[in-house]
Amino acid sequence: MKLWHCKDSRSLRPLWALEEMGLTYELEVLPFPPRFLKKEFLDENVLGTVPFFSDAGTTMTESSAICHYLAQRYQKTHFTVDVSHCEYGDYLNWLYHSDATLTFPQTLFLRYEKMEPEERKQPQVASDYRKWFHARLRRLDKHMESREFLNDDRFTIADIAVGYALYLGELNGFSIDYSPQVQRYLRRLKRRPAFVRANEIV
Repeated sequence: MKLWHCKDSRSLRPLWALEEMGLTYELEVLPFPPRFLKKEFLDENVLGTVPFFSDAGTTMTESSAICHYLAQRYQKTHFTVDVSHCEYGDYLNWLYHSDATLTFPQTLFLRYEKMEPEERKQPQVASDYRKWFHARLRRLDKHMESREFLNDDRFTIADIAVGYALYLGELNGFSIDYSPQVQRYLRRLKRRPAFVRANEIV
């Protein structure tokens, strides 16, 4: 297995999962954004995005999907919720919610607040998507009022997926407005040894 990774990007999700699962992997750390700063990466991944993951002829580009693949393909089922479990649908929903709802608005904030040249920055767009992100945390706020983890009272890859979105929000300066229960949840996740190991890789 090989993972292409950039510090603090969405590739932290599968890197964290690999560390949690104790799987053997090769890692290539790239500068961000790799499609501009390491153009030969386009020969591996035509999108030029991270994560990029390969395993025995399978290639993948979606961070939450890679986590899902690793858990199912390598039978690390204690990181998943079984299809017969009453929370299976909720577990899948958090996996998809993590990127489509919680990470997406932050990418627009980052682009128009930090990454565009000064003349192309859009402060109003950045501000709107910061508010959009916080509005979309309402479901998580409610869900975590009486829980330590998202599903089945234990840590799963859904926590990796959502945890990264919250960590990115912290990097963006959003966590000051997290609810107390979400702040506690993020602190628990960041104390996990596998997260610490993955996050220390630069």
